[in-house]
Amino acid sequence: MAVTDAAIGKIKAMIVSGALGPGDRLPKEGELAAELGLSRNSLREAVRALSLLGILDVRQGDGTYVTSLDPQLLLRTLSFVVDFHRDDAVPEFLAVRRILEPAATALAASRITERQLDTLSARLDALGPDPSVEEMVACDLEFHQGIALSSGNSVLCALLDGLSGPAARIWRGPAREDAVARTLREHRAILAALRDRDAEAARSWATVHLASVERRLRDVP
Repeated sequence: MAVTDAAIGKIKAMIVSGALGPGDRLPKEGELAAELGLSRNSLREAVRALSLLGILDVRQGDGTYVTSLDPQLLLRTLSFVVDFHRDDAVPEFLAVRRILEPAATALAASRITERQLDTLSARLDALGPDPSVEEMVACDLEFHQGIALSSGNSVLCALLDGLSGPAARIWRGPAREDAVARTLREHRAILAALRDRDAEAARSWATVHLASVERRLRDVP
């Protein structure tokens, strides 16, 4: 593993230094191994690891390329890690989300368009008074992702997307009916603040909403 880590470090250094940029094709395996002072096996293991992280794209019969290095692509593995969380780690994920999401919502206040606001509002209207668990989970994720995307910060958006998984548990507890009504009220309050372009009100309502998500999660058996 230490040899593979060293190989990963050398390829990373080439990308960080600009010797390889987004979309660039890596030199042929033999050439790159010789240039970096690596065995071919070590190089292959490093390439495999970096491809799993979304940094390299191995195209069969064509070669290996540096990806776009887009934050949403690189942070996609965060969601994978969160999916393996232990129940006792859920409050820690939510604590991080509670720090980040109000900031994203405040940023969105000056950047979200009326069309985006209308789309989010219509999505809430279409949900109806008694949605299924699947419908509620999908709507809740779309709502929060839509606002994060409107913040204009791709890194923040990707981080929040990765942290969104644990909150879905609130729709599977005995307090689901109350959770639906409360969530819809809080979502509409957030949308109203965004329509008013009131960043601080949007931040406050997002904080209130996430605090109530945390309380409901504590009640889920």
